[in-house]
Amino acid sequence: MRALFVGGVVDNSEMDLEGNQPPVHYPEDTGGGHSRYRLHQVGKTSDGTVAYAVYGAPDITDEEVSRVADERAYARRFEAEASLFEH
Repeated sequence: MRALFVGGVVDNSEMDLEGNQPPVHYPEDTGGGHSRYRLHQVGKTSDGTVAYAVYGAPDITDEEVSRVADERAYARRFEAEASLFEH
């Protein structure tokens, strides 16, 4: 699964994630009280596999993350259907 980032210092960056479910925050646990990227959107393929996870900077809204993800065409690129992650 790919992690895709919107906003902040790593805007438009990508990386591979291990496992079948994306963590709610990235990095998962900093232990230092630093702001973390929050999961906003998950893209699943037709067989239900998570293809990608979109993380937003701490100060970015769900609407802005969705707009940018649509603009970058993540769903089309990964042949997946995007859904908003419910916290």
